[in-house]
Amino acid sequence: MPEGDTVWRSAKHLDQALTGRVLTRTDFRVPAFATLDLAGRPVVGTLARGKHILTRIGDDHTLHTHLKMEGSWHLYRPTTPWRRPAHEARVVLHTDEWLAVGFALGITEVIARDEEQDAVGHLGPDLLGPDWDEDEALRRLGADPARPIGEALLDQRNLAGVGNMYMAELCFIAGVRPEAPLDRVPDLRRMVRRAKQVLEANKERVQQTTTGDLRRGRQLWVYARGRQPCHRCGTRIQSSMLGTPPRDRITYWCPVCQPLPTENRA
Repeated sequence: MPEGDTVWRSAKHLDQALTGRVLTRTDFRVPAFATLDLAGRPVVGTLARGKHILTRIGDDHTLHTHLKMEGSWHLYRPTTPWRRPAHEARVVLHTDEWLAVGFALGITEVIARDEEQDAVGHLGPDLLGPDWDEDEALRRLGADPARPIGEALLDQRNLAGVGNMYMAELCFIAGVRPEAPLDRVPDLRRMVRRAKQVLEANKERVQQTTTGDLRRGRQLWVYARGRQPCHRCGTRIQSSMLGTPPRDRITYWCPVCQPLPTENRA
C-alpha cells in the first residue's frame, strides 16, 4: 500500500494541474456514480488526508479517493497514451489541458462537501498535514500499551500516513521488533518524530529512503530485504506476519539489531 508521502505527492500534483480549471468532462467508472456529470464545474483544490485524497469540485462536491494496494493517479495531456490499461481506470477528469486518471482506486466516491468529516474524520493526526499534533498521536498510541508497536503504527486512527514499509523501517531504526508491545518501546516520542522526519524528507521525491542513501539496494534498512544481510551488522534479515488475517501484514526485522524485549543487546 502506498505510504503517506506518496499520497501527499499525488494530491499535490493533482492540485497543481487541476485547481482553478473547469472540468470539460467527467467519467466515473464505478456503478454508484456512473451517471454523475460534473462537467462545467471548477476544481477548487485537492489535498491529502493521511492516505485519502479529497478533490473539491464546484461549491458542493468532493471526490474522495483512496489508492489502497494498487491504485495510482496519473496526469496526461489529452493526446498522450495512458501507461496503465483503460479497464483499470475508475475515474477520469477532463480539462482543456489535462486528463487526471485514477487507476485501480480502492475507494472512488463523490460526497457532499459537508460530509468530508464522515470520510476522514476517524483519522489520527496527519504526519504531513497542517493538523499534525505530536502529543495527540502519542496519546492515541498510548491508549493500548500492550498492543504491538507495528500494529499501532499502521492504525491510521493513531497517526495517519505510516504504511507497511515505514512501519518496518521505523521499528528497525528504533531497535525494536514490530511485535514488541508499545510499553516496551524505549522512546516512543522519538519514534514518532522520526516518522514525521522520514515522510517529510521523502515527500517531494519518487525514490524513498530511510538510510539516507539513494543507491539501488541501499535505500532501506530491512523492508522487502528478507534473507539479505543487514546493512548494519550483516545478519540475515528475517520476515514474519504481523496481525491476524485478513489484516495481517508481512514485516521485516533484523534479529540482532532488533532484539525481543526480553533479550539484552550484545
